[in-house]
Amino acid sequence: MYIAPKLATTSALLTASQMAEADRLTVFSGISEARLMENAGRPVAEAIAQRWTPRPVIVLCGPGSNGGDGFVAARYLLAAHWPVRVALLVPVNQLKGAAAHHASLWQGAIEALTPDALNGAGLVIDAIFGAGLSRQLTGAAAETLAAAAARKLTIVAIDLPSGLRGDTGENLGAVAAVLTITCFRKKPGHLLQPGRALCGELVVADIGTPASVFDQITPDTFENDPALWAAALPKLKVDDNKYSRGHALVLGGYPTTGAARMAARAAARSGVGLTTIAVPEHALPVYTAALTSIMVSGLKKAADLNHLLADIRYSAVLIGPGAGIGATTREQVFSILGADKATVLDADALSSFKDDSETLFQAIKSPCVLTPHEGEFARLFNITGDKLTRARAAARKSGAIIVLKGNDTVIVAPDGQAIINANAPATLSTAGAGDVLGGIILGLLAQRMDPFLAAAAAVWLHGAAAESFGCKLLAEDIPDLLPAVFSQLEAAN
Repeated sequence: MYIAPKLATTSALLTASQMAEADRLTVFSGISEARLMENAGRPVAEAIAQRWTPRPVIVLCGPGSNGGDGFVAARYLLAAHWPVRVALLVPVNQLKGAAAHHASLWQGAIEALTPDALNGAGLVIDAIFGAGLSRQLTGAAAETLAAAAARKLTIVAIDLPSGLRGDTGENLGAVAAVLTITCFRKKPGHLLQPGRALCGELVVADIGTPASVFDQITPDTFENDPALWAAALPKLKVDDNKYSRGHALVLGGYPTTGAARMAARAAARSGVGLTTIAVPEHALPVYTAALTSIMVSGLKKAADLNHLLADIRYSAVLIGPGAGIGATTREQVFSILGADKATVLDADALSSFKDDSETLFQAIKSPCVLTPHEGEFARLFNITGDKLTRARAAARKSGAIIVLKGNDTVIVAPDGQAIINANAPATLSTAGAGDVLGGIILGLLAQRMDPFLAAAAAVWLHGAAAESFGCKLLAEDIPDLLPAVFSQLEAAN
């Protein structure tokens, strides 16, 4: 089974339990729990003061460490001459540990946490619950936050908006914040939808947690960032030629031809030396009229594809965009998977196996990347749960790298390592964008980049290219935007 390379912890995402362990290890290293809470609450006040002028603030505090952070933030804002009030979900004598300590340092009144506490406030700090909440938000906490949203008050969340699951991004009653301040590392729920949208602007504060905590914590989820894969990007050598740079093969369909052509152009713009589209012979005039540097090969019979695949100069293959759903595509997929080449299966190549996915999975032996959107995923996998859990189960079941697409695309290797992407602009919700992504993955695979890293890099490059264009993006714009993004990466590294 393919084993993905280990990734840099600088981009690690921590679950609620892993973050709790990081805090425990930090305290064990010599930083007191009270000092750690001070370090967590102070950046909240600083972030607010950097963004707004003084206005009446109500700090909504919960019964645990999140509430303790709220008391610290309240104290610092008050010291900076902001008008601040505090409302607490439980009686103050129920607080324990560092939270009780910081509550005792608050010199003002402590109100009951109810919607009435919002009266007169211009800014709300949500310090009720953090990432550990795994139940539906109810009672006074839910009512007060709902009232704050209804009144359109500015809400700033500590760690996560209360009611948002840190491990999954699931909404259990949270309302949207305009700013969220978390500590040390982000959590999956900060990036997975709807959590990403609910968090607003996200700030990660340094609270003194030593990097040595990763000697005992082994993360398996990461935010997509060039730091993970930039060193593995294919690089031109002075003695390169078009053959040494790899040869990408795209299977094109008919009468839908635009999808494969966009994928091929994306592969070519990703740096591969040669790109060929293999198409039904009767479609040759359509493809040759629309392409220049990309070669076109006609397929008259099934054996013609096998002949192409026997050529060792083809280093990676993509099938799916515009291929058509049915037996012909299925047989082509089996031929490709039997050729022992790096493969990308997208769109129709996935939907063609909606009634017999196990047969597809059994045929996957070489490095393979599956790129389903949610609809294709549901047709191929009978798996439920949150997005990260489903993608992990699918990668394990199929033996392939899964790129589960969306505004929060998740890339998962069969061994369970996962990367969550967060740079995709809304403009990518346009026809053909997924075909272009498949082509970028193909281009990097054809240049013999590690498949897990290639998939992650392609997703990030896809988002960065789209972001650089701005509004009114068309999928066909993306390939020509890639060279500038590659150049920026090379300059930065």
